[in-house]
Amino acid sequence: MTILYGIKNCDSVKKAKKWLEQENVPYQFHDFRSDGFSAALLQELLCLTDLTTLLNKRSTTFRNLTDEVKNNLTDEVMAELILAQPTLIKRPLLKHNQTLLVGFKDSQYQQVFN
Repeated sequence: MTILYGIKNCDSVKKAKKWLEQENVPYQFHDFRSDGFSAALLQELLCLTDLTTLLNKRSTTFRNLTDEVKNNLTDEVMAELILAQPTLIKRPLLKHNQTLLVGFKDSQYQQVFN
């Protein structure tokens, strides 16, 4: 099963969806806003990557955090932030079998599906 995680209006998510559809790859889309984001899902993702990789420090949500929070990013703090505001997650996330791709790169998608 291939699952694409993200937010439907994100440009990178749109590019990933378009790529998957052009390549006829069946997938399920999980929107963090409408479908939710849970501690169980976070733990599932953390089996395949780490919090530092998941945290999008270029997002508007991250930029709006206080300097105190940004300067004290322990794993616990990052997990709490991500659970409270899933828009802090780099997008898209593509889970295919036991592989998790963070962000969209055509070449990475080709490697996974070829």
